[in-house]
Amino acid sequence: MAPPAVYFGLSMPIETEIKFKVDDLAGLAQRLQAAGFALHTPRAFESNVLYDTPDRRLRARTEILRIRSYAGRWTVTHKCLPKSGPGEDTHKHRIETETEVADGAALAQVFLSIGLVAAFRYEKWRTEWTDGQGHCVVDETPIGNYAELEGSAEWIDLAAARLGVEPAKYITLSYGRLFDLWREVHHSAAEDLTFAAVADPSGPKF
Repeated sequence: MAPPAVYFGLSMPIETEIKFKVDDLAGLAQRLQAAGFALHTPRAFESNVLYDTPDRRLRARTEILRIRSYAGRWTVTHKCLPKSGPGEDTHKHRIETETEVADGAALAQVFLSIGLVAAFRYEKWRTEWTDGQGHCVVDETPIGNYAELEGSAEWIDLAAARLGVEPAKYITLSYGRLFDLWREVHHSAAEDLTFAAVADPSGPKF
């Protein structure tokens, strides 16, 4: 596992994860159970909004500030690149600071009041699995289905092997970047990764 980063005397956890494309949701669920994973959070709708300055200073620094609504909970998250240690290899590494909040809508109003803007919205249906050491989340997004493995780098590689996912299939791109690539391929004018904006007839309906 990557060592924690230290800022202002505080130890900050480094999130390590990879994504992989999922072509068969039912088949993946069977492989997860066979690999010793148990369902942690049943399939639930997730809505995310990234906030930034009007001139996108956070994006320029490869940082995100996010309010998420998922399975009846609100969380606020800040992510940034480690200033030392692991950057990007076959895994994605980010310093992640996250906490649950009582009212995400109220916090959004605070962000807007201090001059931030809602820069990007993305949605998915998410199901969470765990084997007690790490997590696998399965995301049904407007541009396809993906899974994420999150834990130590060693655990990720072992779990991926148990699920039949080769390192060549690892994806370290964010959903925002995957959406950018999808828009280029499909010549889409959609600005947000939401089911309404993408209007994918094969995507989940809610």
